[in-house]
This record gives sequence, C-alpha cells and structure tokens, in this order.
Amino acid sequence: MSKNVKIEQLTSIENYLDELSELLIQVVEDGASIGFMPPLQRTEANHYWANVLTPDVFLLVAKINNQIVGSIQLHLCTKENGHHRAEIAKLMTRPNNRRNGIGRYLMKKAEEIAKQEGRSLIVLDTREGDASNLLYSSIGYNQAGKIPHYAKSANGELHSTVFYFKSI
Repeated sequence: MSKNVKIEQLTSIENYLDELSELLIQVVEDGASIGFMPPLQRTEANHYWANVLTPDVFLLVAKINNQIVGSIQLHLCTKENGHHRAEIAKLMTRPNNRRNGIGRYLMKKAEEIAKQEGRSLIVLDTREGDASNLLYSSIGYNQAGKIPHYAKSANGELHSTVFYFKSI
C-alpha cells in the first residue's frame, strides 16, 4: 500500500460532505452493491451521509494528499445480547484507487477500533462474485453462508449475498 495513505476517523461530516458524496456516487456508478442504484443523485448521496454518524457508528476515511479515496463504517451492535459484536458496512474505494491496499488498510483500522470497543466478533456481507470476497477471505473472514436473490443490480438482475464473520 502507498505510504501516502492516511486513515482518519471522522466525528463530523460537515467539512467532508462533498467528497463523501462524490465517493459514494463514483462507487455506485462503478457497480458497487452498497444499497443504492445508479444513477445516484447528489441530493440522495448528501442525505445519506448527513445521517450516517450516530453514537454507535465509526466512520473512517482513507486520504491521499488530503483527499478522500475510501471509507468504511463500523457499526457497534447496541442490542443487549450483542455488545460483543460489530458490523462492517459500506467499504468503498474510489475506482481509480483500487488494488492498492486501501480496503485492506481500512479493514485493519476498523478491526482495531472494534477491539478497543471490546468487540470480539465482526460480521459483514457482500455480493457474491465481487472482488471484496477475495479481500475478506484473505484477511481471515470466514464465510457463514449466502442468500440467493438478495440484492438487485442496475440491470434488474438479482444477486446472492455472502455473509462473513471473524473472531478478533
């Protein structure tokens, strides 16, 4: 991974709304299965980011030359029987910055925070066949199973999603 990449935890999106929205729009346009369909309008992206941060969500961004090139969210489970677990959500890397270890670095930092928060289990899901499956497997995540026809793509095709877990 490039030495130029810096990971930062955001506690406010105010100064980053435009960059975060552009990141989201780019990855959705590139075909990412993260809950949105292209074309994603800037107003919808802005609305999404304006509502992300809550006391149980950590938002990390990867920056190169002080510009956001990736992000990840760590959601702490707030259920009484789930205080030992967290969920990874919306790992994103700008299309032109992929294959440089940014996603791996974001995952590592999210795991560190989960440990600091007393979590011992992390779960996540991703579309079957996406490159992210290789990333998660390569960093120790175990496949728990998959659900067919879970998410729809822009062309209307239904795709399976794969659930992963890792004890930390």
